Amino acid sequence: MTWEAYRHLAARAAAAGGRIVRDTEVTGVELKGRADYVTSVDRAAERAIRGLLEREAPDVPVVGEEEGGRAADRYWVVDPIDGTVNFIHRFPAVGVSVALVEGGRPVAGAVHAPFLAQTWTAARGAGAEKGGKPLRVSGAEPRNAVVGTGFPFRSKHRLEEYLAVMVPALRRFEDLRRPGAVALDLAWVAEGVFDGFFELGLSAWDVAAGALLIEEAGGVVTDWSGGEGYLAGDILAGPPEVHAELLALARG
Repeated sequence: MTWEAYRHLAARAAAAGGRIVRDTEVTGVELKGRADYVTSVDRAAERAIRGLLEREAPDVPVVGEEEGGRAADRYWVVDPIDGTVNFIHRFPAVGVSVALVEGGRPVAGAVHAPFLAQTWTAARGAGAEKGGKPLRVSGAEPRNAVVGTGFPFRSKHRLEEYLAVMVPALRRFEDLRRPGAVALDLAWVAEGVFDGFFELGLSAWDVAAGALLIEEAGGVVTDWSGGEGYLAGDILAGPPEVHAELLALARG
């Protein structure tokens, strides 16, 4: 299969999970860790996504947030509900993220917003799109930029590190936003709705698909040191000028 074919498979898998998220009442809420929730809907959506991927690409292993799995040189990363707290509280900023990672980089993926009926997709070298329309990051100047972020609420030991960037970012940019669903935040950057994004302590399933969207829409995505290790969870993203400002803030 080509990366373009994997893009379409990722979109169908994300939609399959999204239907379960959209049509199922919140049940079986459990606490996995500090401020880290899972519901029976997360698990059902992941099983649906995993089943489709395993049927149509049986040679590619799947790593999901809820059921785990083993990574390989080529593997899927799946977040069945990005924004579980939002889902529990019936706040519709909820995403489903499916991405193919190859050689340590996302190469195909989709982000689906089941309550907004929107899907963003990308394949490396083939661009990013929503509803058949190409995506492009914004051209906002940093002083006019509205930048998304997420608080390290599960990693309070990193709060000072985060605040050392957040506070000057609020001074440097026009405003900050925190909807609470990373995959959607990144999709909105790719679409030019937001002008950048930064967060610490995430996982590959949170960022892989959204990061690819941004890269294919003309943006820049790195970790907080400016390297390529953003799948480890510390991410800076945006159009080149906004990303450069974020990186300067992260480097102090």
